[in-house]
Amino acid sequence: MAKAGKELYVGSLSYDITEYEINKLFSVSGTVTSIHLITDPATGQFKGCGYVRMSTEAEAKDAIDSLDGAWLLDKKVTVSYANPQKMKAGGGGAKTLPRWRVEAAEKKAAEKKAAAAAEAAKPVAKPAAKPAAKPAARPAAKSAHGAAAKPAGTRPAAAKAGAARPAGASKPAGSRPTSRPGGAAKPCNRTGKR
Repeated sequence: MAKAGKELYVGSLSYDITEYEINKLFSVSGTVTSIHLITDPATGQFKGCGYVRMSTEAEAKDAIDSLDGAWLLDKKVTVSYANPQKMKAGGGGAKTLPRWRVEAAEKKAAEKKAAAAAEAAKPVAKPAAKPAAKPAARPAAKSAHGAAAKPAGTRPAAAKAGAARPAGASKPAGSRPTSRPGGAAKPCNRTGKR
């Protein structure tokens, strides 16, 4: 049986009942301080039960004695002391981690701290001395013709791709033709359609 108190549970209520009607019914036994009707959180529909708080425990006992089994809007209501609500786990707020996870996190933090301490204990190597400055660039040597000599590995302008060729000169082997025979445009895709 529930412990005596000011809070009362009211069950088997009609779905059409209002807080005003409940207040009117329980005011016969004393002063009603609060009424809480239970609704479905998803739909907001009334579930047919609720809680009524009376101002004193004597008034709550009188309400149980006089109203339990009374008819209200074609339904026989039940009135009893409300069971104290138990705290449910996982209702929000800070979550507690399992012990194995806490231990793993502590171990990882200790390893990280030890690695940082070992790194700090190592002697710091001084950077090597800077190499001597590069000698200044030498002026380009003059060739016999008076022009500056070109560095080795460069091709003469006539040998570069796209350079003008004398008339009748043949192209090197493996080069692609620059235009199509007869001046026809190159097709846009494999089917040859434009």
